Amino acid sequence: MAVELGINPLTWTNDDLPSLGAATPLDVCLAEGKQAGFSGFELGNKFPRDDLKLGPILDKHGLKLVSGWYSGELLSRSVEQEIEAAQSHLKLLKALGAKVMVFAEVTGCIHGNQAVPVERRPAFPEKCWDDYGKKLTEFAKYTQSQGVQVAYHHHMGTVIESESDIDRLMAETGPEVGLLLDTGHLYYAGGNPVAVAKRHAARINHVHCKDVRQAVLDDAKNRRLSFLDAVLNGVFTVPGDGCIDYAPVMDVLKRSDYAGWLVVEAEQDPSIADPLTYATMGYNNLAAFARHAGLI
Repeated sequence: MAVELGINPLTWTNDDLPSLGAATPLDVCLAEGKQAGFSGFELGNKFPRDDLKLGPILDKHGLKLVSGWYSGELLSRSVEQEIEAAQSHLKLLKALGAKVMVFAEVTGCIHGNQAVPVERRPAFPEKCWDDYGKKLTEFAKYTQSQGVQVAYHHHMGTVIESESDIDRLMAETGPEVGLLLDTGHLYYAGGNPVAVAKRHAARINHVHCKDVRQAVLDDAKNRRLSFLDAVLNGVFTVPGDGCIDYAPVMDVLKRSDYAGWLVVEAEQDPSIADPLTYATMGYNNLAAFARHAGLI
């Protein structure tokens, strides 16, 4: 598969803070995403989770299903329990042609709690690394047997957040576990997206392109804000509108023959950041970065 450009509906409506964009119909999200230039969408809270319903909706807009977030709980579940819990999500992804599952471990996560500073996120329990790595690899082998590969999403406010967390996760898991490189989350966590991309290029199977407004990030850290309050203040924006240098990231992806999706995922308050304006900006900037690197 050649590299394609997709978008997450967080530009229009927010899963962690549903009041943002609550009145915006799904058709508006899809129509504006298509108008901006994108060829696919990730799932969001307004998407029907029945392939017989969602398929015709996407077809009407000429869009593909890119992937969708899955909340994993392998720290407390067995592999068999996780496989059972994932069945409906996996079925939807398979039926509509998505090749990766966005997987994040949410045990103890705080990114959806507006009252808790994101710095108080849970640490991964050291004693669990070996067992967790084996369980996640086994789960990933199962999804791979179904035609869908795990794309692990390091995420602010979760047990896998920092650059060192990612390195450890990659070391403890087999190649069946892919890595979702999220530039914005990694930068927010103090990591270096280019360095991580270089170290784990062979494992990267999905990319979220989220930029960061440095001044807003500095203020969020100084005031020890929650993840959601930082989002409301505008910490994230689309590629090319913040402080992250995307050219070297794209160059690493090109050198590793990356052939998945590049997804604009930049949650903002849609009443402040007009979704169509930012979706269009995001598409144009990301396409320029990808074209310069020879990815498209």
